[in-house]
Amino acid sequence: MDYLVHILILFSIYGMLAISLNLVVGYSGLLSVTHAAFYGIGAYATTLLMINLDLNFFLSLLIGMVFSGGTALLIGLVLSKFKDDFYAIASLGFNVIVYSIMLNWQTLTRGPLGIPAIPRPSLFGFSFFGNFWFLILVLFFLIITYLIARSIVNSSFGRVLKAIRENELATQIFGYNTKYFKLTIFVIAAVMAGVAGSFFASYVSFIDPSTFTMHESIFILSIVILGGLANLRGAVLGAFILIILPEALRFLGLPNEIAAQSRQLIYGVILVLLMLYRPQGLIGEFKLK
Repeated sequence: MDYLVHILILFSIYGMLAISLNLVVGYSGLLSVTHAAFYGIGAYATTLLMINLDLNFFLSLLIGMVFSGGTALLIGLVLSKFKDDFYAIASLGFNVIVYSIMLNWQTLTRGPLGIPAIPRPSLFGFSFFGNFWFLILVLFFLIITYLIARSIVNSSFGRVLKAIRENELATQIFGYNTKYFKLTIFVIAAVMAGVAGSFFASYVSFIDPSTFTMHESIFILSIVILGGLANLRGAVLGAFILIILPEALRFLGLPNEIAAQSRQLIYGVILVLLMLYRPQGLIGEFKLK
């Protein structure tokens, strides 16, 4: 039972990450590879506020959302100068920059040593220390994230995002400031990623920079592509598959040194097959050009 709860908590965290990134990649057509940076900013901001200033988790979470959103605003302004492949490369570069700051600003982040003993959330005297209650809390935030994302994509704002994805120049001709729409959704997605980072830090009670590398950004992007671009249910499905799959392979009875490599091999084969035969993902509505 405890193992199942652990898997569901991880699924909920990565579900939030996938939903938020799908808003940028699937609905706006922007190939962002910097999502782990905002994930990490949320995690570190919440952790440092809780440990150094003894703030409540939920207040720290709100401030962490502001930090993630503020950073995304600055990064998004720069990224708006780029298009297509150059956008992806520039976003990847920002992920490397944020990771380097986390690694080398040791007086603040403790660098590669990481930050241990991160407390669990508590509200009105009730502590979410038990994993079951923590799961209830993080599932609640996953549902809220999904509902907010759905309201965005079903609104007139979401329709403009889809128009930008299909033909940005035509959208501009109709009088829309496309840079504003792309920057806004980029910031919203970063705020959601910051929330996921806050829950991750509190759940594992330890963070270090190695969790928030460009490889993590690529993994989150893989979840979105697997489940389905421009489909919020696809993002949740992708998170479920790529979190459950490695765990299911543990039960094949392979030696530890072989099992880890096998998981990576199967994971890679699945992505290659998807790119060949189903580039929009399992239930996606859009495919990257």
